[in-house]
This record gives sequence, C-alpha cells and structure tokens, in this order.
Amino acid sequence: MAMSIPASQAPSPSDDHAAASSGSVIDHIVEANARYAGEFADPELSARPAKKVTVVTCMDARLNLPEALGLEVGDLHTLRNAGGVITDDVIRSLTISQRALGTRSVVVIHHTGCGMQTLTEDFRQELADEVGQRPAWAVESFKDVDVDVRQSVQRLRTSPFLLHTDDIRGFVFDVTTGLLREVDPQN
Repeated sequence: MAMSIPASQAPSPSDDHAAASSGSVIDHIVEANARYAGEFADPELSARPAKKVTVVTCMDARLNLPEALGLEVGDLHTLRNAGGVITDDVIRSLTISQRALGTRSVVVIHHTGCGMQTLTEDFRQELADEVGQRPAWAVESFKDVDVDVRQSVQRLRTSPFLLHTDDIRGFVFDVTTGLLREVDPQN
C-alpha cells in the first residue's frame, strides 16, 4: 500500500516525462558541476562563518534564504530539514557550530505553506504498514507555524549544550512575498 501525498505536492506526469526524455536529474547535476569546477577558483573561505550565524530552516525547494537574507557563501551555517524543526540532530549540529566553529547567533525560519502542516504522526504508522518497520524518528508535524517557531526557539534557548542562547530569534518566511515576519517569543 503506497502512502498518500496531498495532490498539491505530488509530482506531475510532465515532471516524469521531462526527466526521462533528457537524462536523470543527477546526470545534469554532475554535468553542471563539471562546468562549475572548470571555472572554480578557491575563495579561501574558512569553515567558520564570517557572520557567526546559523540559520535553521526547512528543506522546501522554494527557499533561497542566503539571497533573501543578504548573505553569501561563507557568511553562515545552514541547517535544513523537513519543517525546519529542532531535532536532536539539529541541536548536535548547532552545538558543533557554536563550540567548534565559533557561531553565536541562531535564526529559526519556518515558512508559509509548509508541507509539515499537512502531515500527522500517522505518517509513521503508514510507513510501518508499508515497509514493516516503524521509524524511530518523530514526524514533528505542526498545524500552527507561529506556535512551532516559538517552540523551536524555546527548545534552543533551554538546551544545555549550546553556549550562546541570548541571540536566538524566530521568523516565518512568506513564500509568496519573500518577506520575513518575526514571531514574538512571548505571545
């Protein structure tokens, strides 16, 4: 039994046709990288972000956050996952970012129209029914993006592993306007 994906998120038949008729997406990525590498000059950037900031955000393909935030390669660490939620792995990565690589600020960015608002924890059971094994991870879905941003910021501020919790702020990125809206942590 296949899991259902909301129709608005399902790939269209034309997507499959385009990929089949012109080679795989991965083939195109490899070819593009060869062209990129042919013109690449080592910018001699440090692994330590110049702006000492980490952005935690969703993996949604519509988000081009460095550009939207006026940042460039070398300025920030970017941690992305489904929903931009604060998981143990995000805290692990932030801890390394702060303690080993010198970051101090954390920006949490969720966005409008997030697919995580359409899922529930039932997704785990659907997976178990399909593959015969229940995943150990939580789906971390949410209904209200502002509530989840507040919860995410609070998880970070109370983590004993993070050195710097005084400059953590949360936002919602509007995918139709490109604007950030700050979420009041107290509301």
